[in-house]
Amino acid sequence: MAVSTMTTKELAKKVVNHEKTLILDVRNPSDFDDWKIEGGNVDVINEPYSSLLADIGSVEGNLPKEAEFIVVCAKGNSSQKAAKILDEAGYTNVHSLEGGMKAWSEHLEPTKIADLDGGGTLHQFIRLGKGCLSYFIVSDGEAAIVDTNRMTSVYENFAEKNDIKIKHLIDTHLHADHITGGRQLAGKVNGTYYLPPKDATEVTFDYTALEEGQDIVIGNTTVKVQPIYSPGHTLGSTSLIIDNQYLLTGDILFVESIGRPDLAGKAEDWVGDLRNTLYKRYKELSDDLVVLPAHYSFAKELGEGGQVSARLGDLYQKNSGLQVDNENEFRRMVTDNLPPQPNAYEKIRHTNMGKENLEEEEQREMEIGPNRCAVHG
Repeated sequence: MAVSTMTTKELAKKVVNHEKTLILDVRNPSDFDDWKIEGGNVDVINEPYSSLLADIGSVEGNLPKEAEFIVVCAKGNSSQKAAKILDEAGYTNVHSLEGGMKAWSEHLEPTKIADLDGGGTLHQFIRLGKGCLSYFIVSDGEAAIVDTNRMTSVYENFAEKNDIKIKHLIDTHLHADHITGGRQLAGKVNGTYYLPPKDATEVTFDYTALEEGQDIVIGNTTVKVQPIYSPGHTLGSTSLIIDNQYLLTGDILFVESIGRPDLAGKAEDWVGDLRNTLYKRYKELSDDLVVLPAHYSFAKELGEGGQVSARLGDLYQKNSGLQVDNENEFRRMVTDNLPPQPNAYEKIRHTNMGKENLEEEEQREMEIGPNRCAVHG
């Protein structure tokens, strides 16, 4: 009897809709501890495949025979074998995740944020396996995509389904945790690729400068994209205000944390820029702007439909990274709480500069692992 499989899309729907979900992860504990599937209503049990093979009794106390659960491994092979063993042992509602964590890392789940005042719409694409967030802004049949992921076919399919022409591809900064798809997609659709010039001093390609004072207009029904220079995560980090309602903060400010300033080896130099952006520049903006970051770190940040957002004024009340009045204390908080570097971050930066031209499989392997763009106070 064939083992029941579940696609990443089916699992993503369960996660973003906060459905009760039970996962049996059969990877080695070190891989599991580094990176796992998370969600607001997700329970995960780790039992290595080798242990399961030796003694199925190792999971019997945690997995009721009638419970629905999904078996997960690195690439989908061991999970199929494990699911078959469990099925033969009388577990009646077991599935194997198709493609494993490798496929989970690449899944993008779109959710609509809002209808815009200018007649357009704003969508958030959630990369649940990496905590990456990208944005699809539509007006009058045209679109801009912000912080595009490498899996560009997802955006192309969304555009085709909704009869939209992609015109603008925008990166808020030079990414170090994932490979951008912005430049590639801009070339494919004959669109314009934007990058902050202070992050582009070493790039090997042509681009259009993303600069404060240079609005980007989408469609005939105007949706203004207003760049705001906001350094700190990188020297060129630039935020975007959409339709005077939404603040796309890139990797500067998150719902539960703030950006890290060290991914180019410049923590001591850039922490002052980070503080200035968070404690002065953003303070000048309206409290009613809705913050839409480029990443999230915790399952609890996933709201209705998986949406990740927060009112700027509320973040100044509850985000611990915005509560440190003393500048030296802030500097210590940031530099003392830096998480491990993202996997292959230097190679990813060089790829995004155009200095590396890697095969698809190597790009995929470099990105596997958790999001590590934030500092948690």
